Amino acid sequence: QVQLMESGGGLVQPGGSLRLSCAASGIMSGVYAMGWYRQCPGKQRELVARRRWTWGGSTNYADSVKGRFTISRDNATKTLFLHMNTLKPEDTAVYFCNAEHSDGLKQTIYWGQGTQVTVSS
Repeated sequence: QVQLMESGGGLVQPGGSLRLSCAASGIMSGVYAMGWYRQCPGKQRELVARRRWTWGGSTNYADSVKGRFTISRDNATKTLFLHMNTLKPEDTAVYFCNAEHSDGLKQTIYWGQGTQVTVSS
């Protein structure tokens, strides 16, 4: 089991910055990737940024956030971050952290409860 808890959301003006945090706990040894997704009312959840640590590793960003958002991880505290700069009103959404886990037989995706980000003047 992996537990995820997001924090850091809030109201910010266009052009501003926020840093989201995702505190992870539980059996992390099988986690091979973590990421941030977002969802607006009436829309599907979409990938924002994802980092994988296996098979050479990779980092992926949605085209809409490239150059503005950065995903990072503090291994010591098992915390995933999303640094968001130059925020736009269209970035308004509930942001979710996820972890992709494998025990060699089964893959499981874990989700946090989400944190609201509102970009508005």
